[in-house]
Amino acid sequence: MSERITHECGVALVRLLKPLSFYQEKYGSPLWGFTKLFLLMEKQHNRGQDGAGVACVKLNMPPGDSYMFRERSVKSNALDRIFKALLKQYNDKVSTGTIFPEFPDTVRKNFDFGGELLMGHLRYGTSGDYNASSCHPFFRRSPWPTRNLALCGNFTLTNTTELNASLTAMGQHPIYATDTQAVLEKIGYYLDQEHEDIYRKLRDDGMPGDEIATHISMDLDLARVFKKASAKWDGGYTICGMTGNGDAFVARDPSGIRPCFYFQNDEVIAFASERAPLMTGFDLDLEEVKEVTPGHVMMIKHHGQVTDTAFAEPLPRTECTFERIYFSRGNDYDIYRERKALGGNLADQVIKSINHDWANSVFGFIPNTAEVAYYGLMSALRERRRLEVKSAILEASNAGKLTEAMLDDLILNNWPRSEKVVSKDIKLRTFIGQENLRNQLASHVYDITYGSIKPGDNLVCLEDSIVRGTTLRKSILRILSRLHPRKIVIVSTAPQIRYPDCYGIDMSELGKFIAFEAAVELLKERGKGDLLEEVYQLCRGEIERGIKIDTNHVRKIYEPFTPEEISAKIVERVAPKKNGWKGEIEIIYQTIEHLHAALPHHSGDWYFTGNYPTLGGYRVVNQAYINYYEKNEGRSY
Repeated sequence: MSERITHECGVALVRLLKPLSFYQEKYGSPLWGFTKLFLLMEKQHNRGQDGAGVACVKLNMPPGDSYMFRERSVKSNALDRIFKALLKQYNDKVSTGTIFPEFPDTVRKNFDFGGELLMGHLRYGTSGDYNASSCHPFFRRSPWPTRNLALCGNFTLTNTTELNASLTAMGQHPIYATDTQAVLEKIGYYLDQEHEDIYRKLRDDGMPGDEIATHISMDLDLARVFKKASAKWDGGYTICGMTGNGDAFVARDPSGIRPCFYFQNDEVIAFASERAPLMTGFDLDLEEVKEVTPGHVMMIKHHGQVTDTAFAEPLPRTECTFERIYFSRGNDYDIYRERKALGGNLADQVIKSINHDWANSVFGFIPNTAEVAYYGLMSALRERRRLEVKSAILEASNAGKLTEAMLDDLILNNWPRSEKVVSKDIKLRTFIGQENLRNQLASHVYDITYGSIKPGDNLVCLEDSIVRGTTLRKSILRILSRLHPRKIVIVSTAPQIRYPDCYGIDMSELGKFIAFEAAVELLKERGKGDLLEEVYQLCRGEIERGIKIDTNHVRKIYEPFTPEEISAKIVERVAPKKNGWKGEIEIIYQTIEHLHAALPHHSGDWYFTGNYPTLGGYRVVNQAYINYYEKNEGRSY
């Protein structure tokens, strides 16, 4: 994806099931768990560039000693900064004799992150400000360990306004109108309630005060708390939480929109947003990593017991396809194969576009997330060409016309040719503050390899997706035209993005989608502009009724046109103007059918089809159109 959009965050949680002394003796370090948390986060750094945060709980600390800690940063390279600062704290105390690594008790007492329960978060901001106070983990403080709550997640809820209103109805005064604050306070409310119920029963039973905290810690059920708190949530989420006594939970939304995986043995249980980091960080085989079941909450008690509980009725699984196309790292076993399939499934459309002109066609990709799909495309193209060559050889041989020159032409001169046509240059420096200057420089993030194609060649470049078309318009097509190809073919491994997302990806404004812009322009050109007003009235009526919105009226904008007509109009909108190049441009999108063929176990395609997995999605898409029509900027959820 050549245009940056903010999207899914990353989470990691590590719970050591043995004392720190065990890891010192077996692995030579009392910071084994701390190191594993860093590895899980580092291997998911693709999931968060806006900030990072970590938290730690130490088990069974004596009264008067701190037991819960947090560090957050929104500076550049936030993850490195946090861990370097913490390791400096550790090493300084080792050098002064405050900590002796061979005596793990000194680590627990004197190093903030020398604990058994560790949690981390990588942030891509979809709400709130870009400052440290908006970074996860969020804390809710209390003098009772079991009422201290740390929370982080990869989520977006569609009904934050409703949830904040329910908090107000409970008598609370929400400080921030964000979904993170709503989730924190909602869980916190039921945690307080659970805590109070247990406390009153123990007190009324006559239990001595100095024993009550221990028994609350034993009886507290975070799974029950989460089930009550999440009863009215609408959205996609993976949420991790931990309390000051050392209890922890990890929960996943009932549709499985947001991903979460875990690994457990007798030494550790660890969770992450992606599977490959767990495999790498703990040296695991594929089958050793499990998926957190959608609609389930996994709870780890402070004494190490792990339970897996359903908190919601199961819904049809609609895992986010963008995870597979773009967001997750491509070194996962299944994602690698799926991305190759996404590329391979485009082969027939590409061959038709170049009219089988193998000798005069060059294939490249726009770095760097499209690289794996590019391998799949090239493999499929070579397979198709191999069949053509085989057929031609057999035909010539049977006719007695096979010559060495013919073989050279078939095999050597007409083979799919790949080149490093596009390269990504250094990132734009953030110290350049003037917006106009930043935009000018941003157009030079990509560059071309001069001489990589011959003037007059067809140039095919693979992208993973095209959202707004801004980078195509301002940069990619302009620089590719400098190579003087006969034809530029831009190929997207994703279908046309037509509808907003509200479950984690920050792309909710319809007017910014190039496919939507193209459809609106086609309506106006063909005398169907009245449909824009009609859809507006339908969307307003749907929102004003306000109950169980389950119709996507924005579909009507696209219905009069084929995908090919919309693609052709997109070409008109992004083609470079007045640069002297007279060549042809074509944009090819993945079909919905080929998308699902490549990703058979991930059906979440609402941004392509408008089929939302929750009612909140239908409210959002209709509100997004109202915002567009009324020229109101901002999110529709």
